[in-house]
Amino acid sequence: MLVIPGQPGRDLSDRQLGMTRRDILRVGGSGMLGLSLGSMLQLQAATAAAAGGVTSNGSAKSIILMFLQGGPSHLDLWDPKPNLPDNMVGPFKEISTKLPGVQFTELLPQLAQVNDKATLIRSMSYTPAGLFNHTAAIYQMLTGYTTDKVSPSGQLEPPSPKDFPNFGSNLVRLKPSNVPMLPFVMLPRPLQESNVVGKAGTAGFLGRAYDPYYLYPSGDDMNMNKMDGISIDDLQLRPQVHSGRLQRRARLRDVINKGMPDVEKAVGDYKLNEYYGRALELVTSGRARDAFALDRESSQLRDRYGRNTFGQSCLLARRLIEAGTRVVEVVWPKIANSDNHSWDVHKGLTKRMQDQSAPMLDAGLSALIDDMDQRGMLEETMIVAVGEFGRSPERGVSTSGNDNSSDGRDHWPYCYTALVAGGGIKRGYIHGESDKTGSAPVSEPVHPRELLATIYHSFGIDPSMLMYNHLNQPRELVKGFPVTKLFS
Repeated sequence: MLVIPGQPGRDLSDRQLGMTRRDILRVGGSGMLGLSLGSMLQLQAATAAAAGGVTSNGSAKSIILMFLQGGPSHLDLWDPKPNLPDNMVGPFKEISTKLPGVQFTELLPQLAQVNDKATLIRSMSYTPAGLFNHTAAIYQMLTGYTTDKVSPSGQLEPPSPKDFPNFGSNLVRLKPSNVPMLPFVMLPRPLQESNVVGKAGTAGFLGRAYDPYYLYPSGDDMNMNKMDGISIDDLQLRPQVHSGRLQRRARLRDVINKGMPDVEKAVGDYKLNEYYGRALELVTSGRARDAFALDRESSQLRDRYGRNTFGQSCLLARRLIEAGTRVVEVVWPKIANSDNHSWDVHKGLTKRMQDQSAPMLDAGLSALIDDMDQRGMLEETMIVAVGEFGRSPERGVSTSGNDNSSDGRDHWPYCYTALVAGGGIKRGYIHGESDKTGSAPVSEPVHPRELLATIYHSFGIDPSMLMYNHLNQPRELVKGFPVTKLFS
């Protein structure tokens, strides 16, 4: 069904605003075309022109966020600390990297060879204040806001239309795509802690039109081949509707519109033909379907990324960006608070990180950075790898109410690490420093809100610009300032 929005941030039932969706004949346009993308594209652009807040210096045109849900241990990956006491020291040796004096652990040999292409923020930090559980911390990292309700057990309510939007939804609203491509894609699984699924992964009060395209292949999280089973049925023509027939339907709609001058006049300002045309082109051109065809890449390159869910998601992210997608959010392919290759290492840290999670991260992220650099894509594409928090310097202690073995670390929001590359970000730069135990920053702390503000800034968007929530109240995109030292 075609829906015409009112002015952004206003009650659509206010008659003084002029033509509203209740005043316009509801044209069954999506049914006529055999698709529902037209109204989605229309809604995504309806407020962009009037939104304002866009500056002129942003060099980023797209972004890939590797969201490492679960909270990876900074001490056991990219901020190792030598000479720690026995109850703190990690099980992995330090190795040199491309940057003199900068060490990783032996778990990241491939990333150690490309860290000269990226910035490492070793001073991510915030005071928990109720954010010790995964979902609350994930919500803060991806929206820039804290949640309203957290139960005593730490679990949150499920996603709500009242939620603050995921940063990607804000980006595609303010910087709509100019090519017939899915603007925002989230893969290969939803954000999740226990039975709370998808919190911080929606457009919230911006409306469903700005939700990501959710690409969640079927299969268990431990199925490493699930990316080979991607289904894109809603991006291809129905067998009985070939492209010529679809084009004829579009022309028929144009004829009907010309015969209805009142409707044409009422909806003229919304450029419906443009949005229908973009939707039609997206389906008939095959641009999106081609981007999902991982088998068009060489076996050698696919092996380099890693023949697993995360590695192939990284490769697909690059292909989507090449095809014109604005935002790709790759969610770590395991539920936040779980075992096996989850980053939530309360127990069994040594084996789980060494044999499962770290090799996938090392191969997939290093291949993505190097591949995009060789293709010249890092100039305009930002890559961010970050979790919701780090892990406790002391092993076997409880910081969040969880049980931890001597071979495990608990949640630690006070200090952790993020990797950022491309989109105008400095190469070979270390921002901030953690103390000798990795417990707290000793210089230039960066709050998650400031990292989001930096992302908006890289796109030329003022992080303090206003949006309107479900109660028509003005809210900043994020209450934080960009970290301008990260830019070249």
